[in-house]
Amino acid sequence: MSSFLVARRVDGLLLLVAVVWGSSYLAAKSLTDTAGVTVILSLRFLITASALWLIWVIRSRRTIGGREAAAGVVLGLTQASVLILETHGIAGTSATNAGLIISLVVVFTPITEAIAFRAKLPRMVLGAAVIAVVGVCLLVSGDGFATPTPGDILMLAAAVVRAIHVTAVSGLTRGRAYSPLNLTLVQSAVCALVYTVGDPTGVLSAVRTFTSAQWLGVLYLGLACSVFAFLVQTWAIQQTSASRASLLMGTEPIWAVLIGLSIGQDTLSLPGILGAALIVAGTYLGLRAETRHRVRLRRNRPRQGRFQIGEPGGTG
Repeated sequence: MSSFLVARRVDGLLLLVAVVWGSSYLAAKSLTDTAGVTVILSLRFLITASALWLIWVIRSRRTIGGREAAAGVVLGLTQASVLILETHGIAGTSATNAGLIISLVVVFTPITEAIAFRAKLPRMVLGAAVIAVVGVCLLVSGDGFATPTPGDILMLAAAVVRAIHVTAVSGLTRGRAYSPLNLTLVQSAVCALVYTVGDPTGVLSAVRTFTSAQWLGVLYLGLACSVFAFLVQTWAIQQTSASRASLLMGTEPIWAVLIGLSIGQDTLSLPGILGAALIVAGTYLGLRAETRHRVRLRRNRPRQGRFQIGEPGGTG
């Protein structure tokens, strides 16, 4: 009975992470309507890095090695690239579209991994990618086929770059006993530095003029969508299988749609609804196919040491 309750608690927390990530697009869009993208990202990651540093001081204090720091810096730069594209994209499209398009990273990542590591890719993953891309075309078409907005294009670019980032995480950490907390702390610090240097005057101005509502939005992105989601994800994956965790967190685009339509008052035409359904279906099929393929590979070869850091979803 206790194991059943623990399993349900883990599932519930993973679903909560998916809900938080799904809501991050609306939260980010609300902020980009009132302040610059670089300023928002700077404040968000200053908060995230500070919170992670505090956790590191209290719970870990594990020395950050030279190679570990170097990997964190590289990944921080790729993560910063993802988020600048993503947040500019959110500013130029709806929260619903943003949440759906960025979910394509689930089917793009196996493709970038296959290219980088010269690995064979399951046909179902390619099929899922085609389904999802057709869904994007329908989603951005409105009432008829039309040119995608700049925001839609930036979100698609962000999905591609995020897939490259995830592949880089795999390549730089494979076979190395790096601390997930250390790497995430370094990545967050690099992002905070890059964004703050990008617009120091704007950041100082925002600190003086932000309203309580704006600060709540930034705190939500920094603490809930980054720190909370990362810690819960790391803990939960240790309590359940990676496949189950991926499937539960893979519901993120569904929550993004529900929150965008209900709270954000976004609208979807009939082609958009069909496109959203195809994106969710393609993402789910691609995730399942990739997970099964990975399980088969592990069964067919000796177990090798490999570190995997959970990749935050949402705008994280």
